[in-house]
Amino acid sequence: MSKVEDFLSAEEEQEIIAAIRTAERSTSGEIRVHIEDHADTNTFDRALEVFHLLKMDNTKLRNGVLIYVAVRDKSFVICGDEGINNVVPEGFWDTTRDTMRNQFRQGNFTQGLIDGILKAGLELQKHFPWDVDDKNELSNEISRG
Repeated sequence: MSKVEDFLSAEEEQEIIAAIRTAERSTSGEIRVHIEDHADTNTFDRALEVFHLLKMDNTKLRNGVLIYVAVRDKSFVICGDEGINNVVPEGFWDTTRDTMRNQFRQGNFTQGLIDGILKAGLELQKHFPWDVDDKNELSNEISRG
């Protein structure tokens, strides 16, 4: 098995998907998690590439958030689209990253992802509250590269 396959159990994946559903329940924002073994380029550049490949920049309000993890590289990036990036407080993504990193350093990868997802979800709810016409524009499933 590769590191990607070992990174999360099926039960842990379901916990993360449940966190995404919870985070998106009160917002039009979209959150995705993408896991790869290794980023062939700079991790941030690869995360942006995946962001576009997953069509996260095609949401109606440009309020998608990607949490990209390169397992073997032991690195991750949080990418927000321009709609959310334009309204979050300065340093928001840094504090979200630090929250996740603290869990990751203890080996709590699932909890780190859940904490990041829920924190991003709360911020999305503030700026992009759910509306009766909203629909889930992107899959909540974890994608892999």
